[in-house]
Amino acid sequence: MNDSPAVADSNAYSGRFAPSPTGPLHAGSLVAALASFLDARHHNGQWQLRIDDIDPPRAVAGSIDAITDALLAHGLRWDGPILYQSHSSPRYDSALDKLQSSGWLFRCVCTRATLDADGCCGQRCQDHNIGLETPHSLRVKVVPERLEGFNDRFLGEQPAPNETALKDFIVKRRDGLYAYQLAAAIDDAKPQFTHVVRGADLLESTHRQRWLQQLLGLEPPSYAHVAVLFDQAGNKLSKQTGAPPLDTSQAEQNLRQCLQHLAQPAPPSSARRVSEILDHAAEHWCMRR
Repeated sequence: MNDSPAVADSNAYSGRFAPSPTGPLHAGSLVAALASFLDARHHNGQWQLRIDDIDPPRAVAGSIDAITDALLAHGLRWDGPILYQSHSSPRYDSALDKLQSSGWLFRCVCTRATLDADGCCGQRCQDHNIGLETPHSLRVKVVPERLEGFNDRFLGEQPAPNETALKDFIVKRRDGLYAYQLAAAIDDAKPQFTHVVRGADLLESTHRQRWLQQLLGLEPPSYAHVAVLFDQAGNKLSKQTGAPPLDTSQAEQNLRQCLQHLAQPAPPSSARRVSEILDHAAEHWCMRR
């Protein structure tokens, strides 16, 4: 089985939904999945499913089956085989070697107690000669004046963050696992994917990933960030805040609620089946600001 996304035409639309196997899908993740699916189908593009399984300690048994079952129950069928980030280790190692050889990485021994308030290195580890035998993470340096903004297809122009908003960040963890920022930067770049549609809570991560793509000579995809769902307490709906799993027996209602949240035209009342709702939504899909 070929685990790399196949893109026949570099100008063709290729999108993805990339959940982590840390539990079943909830309403917030359905919003992101639906938005990316509809954007792909509206543009007659490919929509793939990638499981971001690079953090085994957080994985929950049975999650992948629960995720795929929920997607299929809501009519969100992906193209091609399921992709797994855990199969991309050689690409991540190659990227780290390139960053290291060009002088962009440094070893950091900071713990939670010694990090800056924003999570950056708090002990100027890059100025110290830290040996390989010392437990450490790998961080990438950031040069604020070289950061570039981008045009978000949903939110509009996103200026480059200033030096206080984006400093060094981890690309390989102390426990030896690859960091999310590195894996996503590599796996989302063209030609693997031309378009990435995801929640606005990842907007800050997009700047980090675009910086890595810039350093690695990768072409970034077109990004669009959609509004996330919040619970009654004002917290982003997530597994960490106890968001309940999707009730797949209410798929039609779930889809309508997501479309309303995304400010999309409501499917007619005559659209009672999942396929009818999705057909209408894909035809009338509009990325509103």
